[in-house]
Amino acid sequence: MGGSPLRILVVGAGIAGLAVARALRMAGYRPDVTERLPPGENAETGLYLPGNAARALCRLDLHGPVRPLGHVIHRQRFLDATGAPLCEVDLDALWSGVGECRALPRTELHRVLLTGAGGAVRHGTEVRTVDLLPHSVGVTFVDGTAAEYDLVVGADGPRSSIRALAALGGPPRPAGQVVYRAVVRDGPPVTEWTALLGQRAGFLVVPIGAGRLHCYADEAGTAAPADPAARLRELFGDYGGPVPAVLEALDRVHVGVTEEVELGCWSRGRVLLVGDAAHATAPTLSQGAAMALEDAVVLAESLRAAGGDVEVALAAYESRRRPRTRWVRDRTRDRNRTRDVPPALRDPLLRGRGDRIFGEHYRLLLGPL
Repeated sequence: MGGSPLRILVVGAGIAGLAVARALRMAGYRPDVTERLPPGENAETGLYLPGNAARALCRLDLHGPVRPLGHVIHRQRFLDATGAPLCEVDLDALWSGVGECRALPRTELHRVLLTGAGGAVRHGTEVRTVDLLPHSVGVTFVDGTAAEYDLVVGADGPRSSIRALAALGGPPRPAGQVVYRAVVRDGPPVTEWTALLGQRAGFLVVPIGAGRLHCYADEAGTAAPADPAARLRELFGDYGGPVPAVLEALDRVHVGVTEEVELGCWSRGRVLLVGDAAHATAPTLSQGAAMALEDAVVLAESLRAAGGDVEVALAAYESRRRPRTRWVRDRTRDRNRTRDVPPALRDPLLRGRGDRIFGEHYRLLLGPL
């Protein structure tokens, strides 16, 4: 497809924004991409990509650059707090015909997407105002410059400024967990996705290649502690399995609280929200990046199918994406509720049919986008 005259602005150069830019360029569009942060501001954390994320990367023609990165994950192992087995999920069987599951450093995926997006990202650029015009969007930036676009895509995360400026919704609401993330070197030999489930808390360890482990832990709550490393050792100091060796190898720990975004509409005029700006959930199902990648694919397809008619494309896009993002939100809430079930009741259930319970959470996502 030749270059399209449609003027598009993508606000946000994280996974969602860069994936959208990549998909749009493949469809013949040449979007501008802005990011309020300076380059190189990404924290060192890991990322687990389920099979539907791999499928979306294939659709973006980025599977090749991602394949050498990280570690392919073949099964999920669930253990109790002592390290005794609860259940396993065969990921190769679950995602057969869809894509392989992979864990890798977030910065490495970001680098692939940045290269794939083409064109320059305008870092340190923040949107000040959004003016919804009859057939376009007027945008002014904090530096005083202004431009007019046929479409503005807000891909700026759960605390999206575009969502607020376009009056599409308020701030995110707490989802009820405090989360801890770290990358560990010289840790224990873990070769598969391994989670230990305790009382209203859990600890996950995933290999991400080159001897590194991505560690993710959470507990019920809404306030982050001042010393996250100390809190991790307090919470999980008596856990078994690989946890003691991981805690010993911990260095820097990133802490935050989970947030949800649930909106009645994702677009207003010619402003559209994608990724976490539109439908953020707690990361329990590891679907944040996958949903963002899928959003990018479907948005480009919708614009192309509509022949560049933005209003028609946005309506088609939202009708396709809402069922899947709603499924992820509802299944995330289902799984999060299991943390409130006492282990004495939960663990026998998981030992009996945990593989079917956890596999069911992804059933809708096995189907086409």
